Amino acid sequence: MSDLYPLVLTSPKGLETLLLDEATALGLQDGREQVAAVQGQGSLETAYRLCLWSRLANRVLLVLGRFPVDSAETLYQAVRSIDWSEHLLPSGSLAVEFSGRGAGIDNTHFGALKVKDGIVDSLRAQSGQRPSVDKYQPDLRIHARLERGELVLSLDLSGFSLHQRGYRLQQGAAPLKENLAAAILIRAGWPRIAAEGGALADPMCGVGTFLVEAGMMAADIAPNLKREKWGFSNWLGHVPALWKKLHEEAEARASAGLARPPLWIRGYEADPRLIQPGRNNIERAGLADWVKIYQGELATFEPRPDQNQTGLVVCNPPYGERLGDEASLLYLYQHLGERLRQACLNWEAAVFTGAPELGKRMGIRSHKQYAFWNGALPCKLLLFKVLPEQFVTGRNEPAAAQPAPQARMIGGQLVERPPAVRTEPARLSEGGQMFANRLQKNLKTLGKWARKAGIECYRLYDADMPEYALAVDLYRDWVHVQEYAPPRSIDPDKAQARLFDALAAIPQALDIDPSRVVIKRRERQAGKKQYERQAQQGQFMEVGEGGVKLLVNLTDYLDTGLFLDHRPLRLRIQREAAGKRFLNLFCYTATATVHAAKGGARSTTSVDLSKTYLDWARRNLALNGFSEKQRLEQGDVMAWLEADRGEYELIFIDPPTFSNSKRMEGVFDVQRDHVHLLDLAMARLARGGVLYFSNNFRKFQLDPALEQRYAVEEISAQTIDQDFARDPKIHRAWRLTAR
Repeated sequence: MSDLYPLVLTSPKGLETLLLDEATALGLQDGREQVAAVQGQGSLETAYRLCLWSRLANRVLLVLGRFPVDSAETLYQAVRSIDWSEHLLPSGSLAVEFSGRGAGIDNTHFGALKVKDGIVDSLRAQSGQRPSVDKYQPDLRIHARLERGELVLSLDLSGFSLHQRGYRLQQGAAPLKENLAAAILIRAGWPRIAAEGGALADPMCGVGTFLVEAGMMAADIAPNLKREKWGFSNWLGHVPALWKKLHEEAEARASAGLARPPLWIRGYEADPRLIQPGRNNIERAGLADWVKIYQGELATFEPRPDQNQTGLVVCNPPYGERLGDEASLLYLYQHLGERLRQACLNWEAAVFTGAPELGKRMGIRSHKQYAFWNGALPCKLLLFKVLPEQFVTGRNEPAAAQPAPQARMIGGQLVERPPAVRTEPARLSEGGQMFANRLQKNLKTLGKWARKAGIECYRLYDADMPEYALAVDLYRDWVHVQEYAPPRSIDPDKAQARLFDALAAIPQALDIDPSRVVIKRRERQAGKKQYERQAQQGQFMEVGEGGVKLLVNLTDYLDTGLFLDHRPLRLRIQREAAGKRFLNLFCYTATATVHAAKGGARSTTSVDLSKTYLDWARRNLALNGFSEKQRLEQGDVMAWLEADRGEYELIFIDPPTFSNSKRMEGVFDVQRDHVHLLDLAMARLARGGVLYFSNNFRKFQLDPALEQRYAVEEISAQTIDQDFARDPKIHRAWRLTAR
């Protein structure tokens, strides 16, 4: 073999340019970029050095040959043409990794099998022995790639991926791979900052991957210095003396680096469960004197307040994939921008995000952006210089202070604010300011009405401005926001930008802590989907309405447990319930039942298919001291009505538009089935009784035949309160009595 070998270095997508620079500095010749790889040539010493020192590569592959193939047979013969006795003992073990397809190779498993057969048959023909297959700890790992009729066969010198440095045995929920973290630090200028003696801080460090990678760079530690098992360890072409020389050189450099005065590298993490795993990772990396992790919230993040040192702030904030993440993430990014402006003046900052729109909300203008991939997720690295003239607001305007009052009336409640250091909020975008103005205008009129009526929970805004398609509800000092899914004709990026404008405006316009804003997306729901659990926080809040106490949950379900638009109907039921037997069908959390009991109902019966909501109903009743006379029945309402023989003077029915629960037979459709439903319910209505029927299906048409059998009065207008006056079609309601 010649002194130079063809070499291929693989990497995460997007790191190719950085990897080429690094590999060239480590001795790779004639290097050129490919997708997620760099290829070139180098000596065995260069290959070893790349294995030891590359902070960016996944694997170092030594190419044994390139062969044209047009069938599985020619692929097999190409593999057999290599003298495998130069690479592997017949008694050894191997593993094959195959990628690509074509030339009669339909899947990677079949391709790997043909390559394995070629190697095994070649060695058996020479020695009579055949090597074994070991997928986990083979003596030789073969990499085969088939692309456009060419087979590239390589030895994997690295063994397992080079990003696995060995220090990170414990990790958080969404860790960055070590080589991606290293690439981010290089792009952010950390090697230059470290050479100048600068500091590094990560305000959301998780288990410390950025910190350890930064420490190894600053202390001149080869990233894979502590690795013991290599892909070349049992390769017959391995030259142990050469490897030993390079390894000893790296050890000497690490010793010299660690002997220097350590740089100030600090991480802060809010989750106490990650502190010890992070410290363990730092200890394993040998950087305990250089890198420290402390428990701390972003709100208190302030690197080196006692000294004038500057450097790099780097972080990988969460991107958000769950229901309701938009609000908390927007405020997290805004808060991050505020901390940088207030505590990190003259520092550089690097924010790695899978949600670049959120990066625009930080109130600082990034001077550079780089595209990266975190696995399959496209991401951006935003670079900032935290200088006074860089500060922007909302989107692109200069920041301005806005005084924050210490108390405010919200939903009829005086919300006290303890004295605290308040950061100045970024000025809103033009659209965000318009939205804030509308909220404040609505609050002025509706707040006065709500206080006078003793109402704690009401709708403040309901898509008043078409471009801000949200419903904003106040629950005392909490805000529940529902985003209506935009039509397909709307650019998703524009829709998201408007959502963030609105979310930025809400806390400022209402003077509510951002942590008390909950957002959900309301789309066309099928069956029981709208009632399914969306989160697991289990946070219930007690609210008052018409002299009763009710439990709402703003986080875990699409709906909160209290339909605000039905408030007038519930209060009407309370006024009319005295001495009557009350039946509540499709009772949900039985809020109407609580009102009936409060109004003096002789008995109540509430029917629903969901055990979850019946448990919630039981808690609502118990909260008000009602339990003994209140029946809660789990069952399909239609089947339950057909079997029931009771009589009731007051019945309330508010069915879903559509339901296909597994616990019921067939499918319920309110338009198709309402006649049968009402006939069954009217058969249970006692002499002189009243049935109230309501639903939210916008296209609903009451069957005219019902008016032939019963006295029917539409009362929709009487059941719409002031907070829903802008949307009088929120529901329709009827009063039915016997003729």
